Amino acid sequence: MLRTFFLMATAAIGASVAVAPALAQQNEQYVPALVYRTGPYAPNGIPFANGVMDYWNLINERDGGINGVKLAPEECETGYATDKGVECYERMKSKGATGAAYFSPLSTGITFALTEKVPADKIPLLTMGYGRSESRNGAVFPWNFIAAGSYWTAADVAIQHIAKELGGADKLKGKKISLVYHDSPYGKEPIPALEARAKQDGFTFKAIPVTHPGVEQKSQWLSIRQDRPDYVLLWGWGVMNPTSISEAAAVGFPRDKIIGVWWAGAEPDVVPGGAQSAGYKALMLQHGAGKYQVHADIEKHLISKGKAQVKAEEAGHVLYNRGLLNSMIGVEAIRTAQKKFGNKPLTGEQIRWGFENLDLTAARIKELGFEGMIKPMKFSCEDHQGADEARVHQWDGKEWKIISDYYTADRKILDPMVKDASAKYGAEKKIDARDCSKES
Repeated sequence: MLRTFFLMATAAIGASVAVAPALAQQNEQYVPALVYRTGPYAPNGIPFANGVMDYWNLINERDGGINGVKLAPEECETGYATDKGVECYERMKSKGATGAAYFSPLSTGITFALTEKVPADKIPLLTMGYGRSESRNGAVFPWNFIAAGSYWTAADVAIQHIAKELGGADKLKGKKISLVYHDSPYGKEPIPALEARAKQDGFTFKAIPVTHPGVEQKSQWLSIRQDRPDYVLLWGWGVMNPTSISEAAAVGFPRDKIIGVWWAGAEPDVVPGGAQSAGYKALMLQHGAGKYQVHADIEKHLISKGKAQVKAEEAGHVLYNRGLLNSMIGVEAIRTAQKKFGNKPLTGEQIRWGFENLDLTAARIKELGFEGMIKPMKFSCEDHQGADEARVHQWDGKEWKIISDYYTADRKILDPMVKDASAKYGAEKKIDARDCSKES
């Protein structure tokens, strides 16, 4: 089944809806999308990309744009490859009347590369739930917005949930927790936070890398069978995730003792495994699967008119919802920037101000049709993350079930890590940190 799934993934572009390049006019805001509808990460990349494009198109179809400014979207295929992502960025950054509004790389590797470029080009990066964890510090990373949660947030919440299942944080002492991770910047991001928690809580931590794309994992899971950890954390993507679940089943490791990060907690991660996926758990980037008011608007304005990227039966899936949220945050940053700079196409620099002054209140979230999907989020000069909460859901063999309340990441652990890592980055790159008391 997994081999068939992999072959289907590599050919997925043939079944996806092609997106014609945008020709941004004078009163249009150019919005680029870095996507991967092909290759081993396509099963996860496609639903996210569909959500991104459908929300932008909903803004045009339902609202006539953002305060009369139409959005001009365009996709560029990266295949999750960093070099292709950089090529797409260079090709797209200056398009449109005012250049690219912002970029969402959907890859920590691409994010690392573009973090070096965006300060000179003055274009913000929206990296919702991924990217450099220390980029929360807007004083050092003024162009990165790691909205809703970092991988350090995720690592801390995962350990909190394990502690709850064990009966308290004191029960972590002496336990074994392993991390099966994609051997890339993405997979390595949680390691410092997990090491910090292991030191604090007294559990043994072991990191186990998996080579791209992740279809060969037998040796890693045989090692797990030998080590007999109490829990396994999974930091995979694309075909790696269902492969991990399959290999766990093969060695008899309980799926209900595996907790995936939020990029390993969607339908493509569990459906290929069939019954053997039942019991598997994953973090939620606040939201999960399900339909809300925004989905009714998409049905009315896009799906019913044949203008949607998503298939009707897949609207409401986890990664589609995340794509909607990603574009909603970007649109609201543009809308916020318009309040200062006017209802017209804006530059990346102006939109960066919009991100940094974005305040998504509960009332505004409800007004946008996202009530129940995400909690209030507010950025500032100092804080480019805006939220620290996550939940856990579990696959019951047919659907995701939310099994926890919200956890809040422990800032006493993470804030010093952010401060130290961002200071080190700033010193290496000779960046003078902004004085946020002077920003407005």
